[in-house]
Amino acid sequence: MATVDLGLPTTLATQNPVRRRPTRQVRVGDALVGGDAPITVQSMTTTLTANVDATLQQIAELTASGCDIVRVAVPSQDDADALPAIAAKSKIPVIADIHFQPRYVFAAIDAGCAAVRVNPGNIKKFDDRVGEIAKAAAAAGVPIRIGVNAGSLDPRLLAKHGAATPEALVESALWECSLFEEHGFQDLKIAVKHHNPLTVVAANRLLAERCDYPLHLGVTEAGPAVQGAIKSAVAFGILLSEGIGDTIRVSLSAPPVQQVKAGCHILQSLGLRPRKLEIVSCPGCGRLQVDIHRLANQVEAAFTGFPHPLRIAVMGCVVNGPGESREADLGVSCGNGKGQIYRHGKVIATVPESQIVNRLVDEAQVLSATPQPTEQAPIVREES
Repeated sequence: MATVDLGLPTTLATQNPVRRRPTRQVRVGDALVGGDAPITVQSMTTTLTANVDATLQQIAELTASGCDIVRVAVPSQDDADALPAIAAKSKIPVIADIHFQPRYVFAAIDAGCAAVRVNPGNIKKFDDRVGEIAKAAAAAGVPIRIGVNAGSLDPRLLAKHGAATPEALVESALWECSLFEEHGFQDLKIAVKHHNPLTVVAANRLLAERCDYPLHLGVTEAGPAVQGAIKSAVAFGILLSEGIGDTIRVSLSAPPVQQVKAGCHILQSLGLRPRKLEIVSCPGCGRLQVDIHRLANQVEAAFTGFPHPLRIAVMGCVVNGPGESREADLGVSCGNGKGQIYRHGKVIATVPESQIVNRLVDEAQVLSATPQPTEQAPIVREES
């Protein structure tokens, strides 16, 4: 599909390309993770996995929001029994999330899940079952994600390090990887998660130095929507700008769709995913002559699901309004109950405040009818 020119400077595509850390590549269903594959966005369902219809409905919503891979919890036999139907009908790869009971690992592999996430810190006698798990996963072509969380770290490592430090998280992950490696199995991903974004950064930097497995980034228990998104953006922004990270999940105490949207926005902001709708809007001040918060929300709602990438400036006064509007595909600079409408840097109309949203939608349709190619910042892989 052709895309709409975002009006960005042509030199942007050659500035500061992200040099990705070279890694192994694993196949998670139809998605590739690591190597030269694009960074994927993940989320996790909040439905009871045993409720197949509800789980598939939520997966469909996540897929529509841009989710590439979805994880489902498997805490019971009923959940394990539901996996074959979910894995078969989901449009995106399904990862089974296993804690406590190793038998569910085998059930997930047999069910056709695209991958299995295991938490070695809380699976009973996990180290003793690695050989069996490696054999079953290798036979089915199913990768294993080693997921180490600060809240469920192996007690032995907690005692050794005194806390869930970056060194403790990394030691746990690499120890479990070594057990799989003893059985010739290296189709692995690693995630080391903590609620502190700086601990996440430090742990993943250590991992990047000590292994070439693809890394899943996440700030676990990040918190409510705003706090969690900020903490995740801080950690991901640092790591991804250093080329570290191959797949991400923004963990929020919020609906999973919001997690996916936040993840996509983070990647888009770093030039690591094609940009879709972007609204540039001012925070508001005493110069305003329009309810900019309401107007920005109305514009965002009006463009939900719009299929073309657009940058729309919604500005409340004449200080920065004209400049920002000229830099966007579409823009409005407001004042005195009216708005000047800009299209590709030129004023094309002045309309009453009540007509601003509709006029922007109309002009977006005009732009989408005359698509132009757009450039993206390149992703560069370092030589291994």
